[in-house]
Amino acid sequence: SFRDAVSKPNRIIVFDVGGVIQINSRIAVSPNITIAGQTAPGDGITIYGNGLSFSKADNSIVRYLRIRMGINADKQDAVGIAEGSNMIFDHLSVSWGRDETFSVSGDVSDVTIQNCIISEGLHSHSAGGLIQTTGGISLLRNLYINNHTRNPKVKGKNQYVNNVIYNWRVAGYILGGSESQSYANVQNNYFIDGPQTSSQPFSRGNTNFHLFAALNYHDSNKNGKLDGEDIPKEKYTVVDWMAAPHDYPKVTMMEPQQAFNYVAANAGASLRRDEVDTRLVNALKSLGKEGKIISNEQENPEKGPGTIRGGSSKKDADGDGMPDDWEKKNKLNPAKPDANGDVNQNGYTNIEDYINSLAVKK
Repeated sequence: SFRDAVSKPNRIIVFDVGGVIQINSRIAVSPNITIAGQTAPGDGITIYGNGLSFSKADNSIVRYLRIRMGINADKQDAVGIAEGSNMIFDHLSVSWGRDETFSVSGDVSDVTIQNCIISEGLHSHSAGGLIQTTGGISLLRNLYINNHTRNPKVKGKNQYVNNVIYNWRVAGYILGGSESQSYANVQNNYFIDGPQTSSQPFSRGNTNFHLFAALNYHDSNKNGKLDGEDIPKEKYTVVDWMAAPHDYPKVTMMEPQQAFNYVAANAGASLRRDEVDTRLVNALKSLGKEGKIISNEQENPEKGPGTIRGGSSKKDADGDGMPDDWEKKNKLNPAKPDANGDVNQNGYTNIEDYINSLAVKK
């Protein structure tokens, strides 16, 4: 089972079939785990139920996975991290959190959340997430959509670049709102009002929030066209303005318009978008005309996670996680388990080369 696969450290998780994995209790992920959702055939993997905890899951990489919680789950985050370091979350689709949808708080450092869709936190809370740590979080090229509040709420060290935020209601990016010290770079993001948006992109700042911000656009007219403008300084509420960016990891930045196009085309488990993400991205592209904050995933036309085709696995004679045809093409022996070798001497194991080769949208 998936639960068993992530219960022990030092594993790479590959999938023989796609489909919906229904869970009734929360899954805790161990450290040194790679979850390669891109290996699943069919329409990929959706985990539906009580959500995942990555607390203490140090040195983990998770890609191309859908994690959808739902009204029948316990009142927790769909994805939560309370402790740990060195994690990458790439191309995830996370939705229907009962508390927050994707939250990071506590003793956490060096986490990247990128190319993800964080959507439809269930009301009455309906929150994208709390990002609260002094250790450093990078949020890059994500889509926050149909969350009432916290898109996200930020405290501590935060890098927020090229994200798209659509149809929040009372709060987009919350600038701390507390006595704790925060240090953030907020650059080249696009905030777009949806049918239920009733507030400005930024709220609750104070002089404990040490902010460098530039080229953040807001499209507020709901006219079906992307024609936002740069947000003026006074719209960030009260903050301690930095003249130069904090010294955070370098990222390649797109202009806000480019970021919108990129996120619309690529965010989430986008190798094969499911019905839920397709609907969400279509709402985004309506630019103010569509979108809804929900209290129960049954309100959606899919009535849950929708249909996810299972597909079938390729032949893997030696059971090392790499299909025979790929092994032959890459000069490996399909009869010899050699996932941990490095035939091309590029510093990545053979199975890492395999799973990375799949993470390309065709």
